[in-house]
Amino acid sequence: MPSAVTAIPAAPSSLAEAHFAAEFTFETDCWDVHDALAHCADFVLFDVRSAELYQQGHVPGALHMPHGKIVESKLAGWPPETLFVTYCAGPHCNGAARGAWRLAKLGRPVKIMAGGITGWLDEGFELATGAQPGAHS
Repeated sequence: MPSAVTAIPAAPSSLAEAHFAAEFTFETDCWDVHDALAHCADFVLFDVRSAELYQQGHVPGALHMPHGKIVESKLAGWPPETLFVTYCAGPHCNGAARGAWRLAKLGRPVKIMAGGITGWLDEGFELATGAQPGAHS
């Protein structure tokens, strides 16, 4: 009797390749965000959690933009082609997806930082605390 892993066969390699390639168009990871912020921040990083959680600890360089407050007027300072990356508490939270959904509805390019704060800390990266100059609320 096959295990739960093998009971349903794996997809053909061509379908698996397309599936996993597509995932990279929707997400990035903490390591890549950390590296990009250190070398060439060519995107805007939004922490979509509450103001209290943002002030307790956020990714250095992230702007505070709660997912419920993502509206066109708050994005006016960025060109339409600007890539936004959203994150929240971690894999148990859908705030990053909510923020990404709102950005996509506004026609903005967007990805999620998989893992959120939990993933960031798991990688051993430091958090910044307090409000940052220029942060949105």
